[in-house]
Amino acid sequence: MVAVTETFARYAASIRHADLPAEVEARTRFLILDLVGNMVRGGVEAESSPPLRAAARAMGLGHGQAAVFGEAARWSPAGAALLNGAYAHSLDFDDTHAAGSLHPGAPVIPAALAAAEMCGAKGADVIAAIVAGYEVTNRLAVALPAGDHYDRGYHPTATCGAFGGAAAAARVMGLSEAQITDAFGIVLSQAAGSLQFLANGAWTKRWQVGWAAMAGLSAALLAREGFRGAAQAMEGKAGFLSAYAPNPIPERAIRNLGGEFELMETAVKPYPSCRYGHASVDAALMLRAEHGLRPEEIESVTMGLPNKGMLLVGAPLEYKQHPKNTVDGQFSGPFVVSCALGHGHFGWDSYARMDDPVLRALMPKVTCVEDPEVQAEFPRNMSGKLTIRARGQEFTKFVVVPKGEPGNFLTEAELRAKFHGLSDQVLGADRAAALADAVLGLAGAADVNAMMRLGSTLGAEPAARLAGE
Repeated sequence: MVAVTETFARYAASIRHADLPAEVEARTRFLILDLVGNMVRGGVEAESSPPLRAAARAMGLGHGQAAVFGEAARWSPAGAALLNGAYAHSLDFDDTHAAGSLHPGAPVIPAALAAAEMCGAKGADVIAAIVAGYEVTNRLAVALPAGDHYDRGYHPTATCGAFGGAAAAARVMGLSEAQITDAFGIVLSQAAGSLQFLANGAWTKRWQVGWAAMAGLSAALLAREGFRGAAQAMEGKAGFLSAYAPNPIPERAIRNLGGEFELMETAVKPYPSCRYGHASVDAALMLRAEHGLRPEEIESVTMGLPNKGMLLVGAPLEYKQHPKNTVDGQFSGPFVVSCALGHGHFGWDSYARMDDPVLRALMPKVTCVEDPEVQAEFPRNMSGKLTIRARGQEFTKFVVVPKGEPGNFLTEAELRAKFHGLSDQVLGADRAAALADAVLGLAGAADVNAMMRLGSTLGAEPAARLAGE
């Protein structure tokens, strides 16, 4: 039996900031910056955030000193992990890991930051902890493997992310290998997340990721206080890998752990929607610019996807061609491609245009198919192919590596631009700039307190601020 649990626990307990390769350390700070922007805006913008806040307060999670990005109010550590995790995932604009088909940052970073506020951890230790959380999350997904896990209806961001959140929080707290092993055994009982949200655009996708962050923090705290967790939580007969997928490959989880970093295989999204549609958005923008295509000229569009992409953004086609709400749009290939073709742009503001006549005319013209060339690239690349028929001609673009992927990563300037596009309306441009500087300077910080304060607003409820009330 491959000792996955103990190996991960040993790794998380021993990882040190000083030992991280420079490119890994720098990329981690970029990933934190990207997620912070999502958290700041997610609590203000997402329609699911007000009822989530109300429920969290009703559960008593509003009593404490922990910070939630984009809010003036303070919360309990568990409440902060829950809300920051949910906010991070609410715009579907957070980072992605192609081979794992998940979003590692949203469950990991909020758990680490909540733990850091509790114990006054140094910024360098928080960075190291986040690296450990990413490695556990991404590697578990690859070992399931993610496709089989998806086929069973699980949402790996929430399931695998709970373990990553536990690893990150435990490392921030300085727990021992034995304690982290217990934390994994505890969080096993909390690893949950269903893809059933796809049936009606439910908000559970966001909430279950926040819950994973809170579960990871809770598991680490229980372990710290001596609570015993199940042994062999990942590789055991009733452990995570065997219970959540039919044919796991445990050795994949720990292969060259510490030598190769799955964190470096994590992408950042330039568009706020499911990653499977991004290559096609890239292709649509390029074809529109190259050929001067106008929406009224377009007769038909064929969007080529991998089979897992078809599951999330391509089928059932009739439903995807007629999205009814933001979540539907985030998982609609026809919607995201129509935004790019119709307006030459796809950003968070595009969801306010869902009923735009130009988009509604284009979406029924977009057909999604499983494309063998695209499938051949998966999961190495989240590629896409777009074929547009217009002016009696066909225009085709095959994008192998979409913008934001590890091999086509965003520059610091592009990351800052995305961050300001999300944060300035909530925090103000000056405060947002100071927050970005604090995140990128985290390695030298004595603690996270100043950074978290900069992420808080100076008053008013989130929805009222964005509305200018």
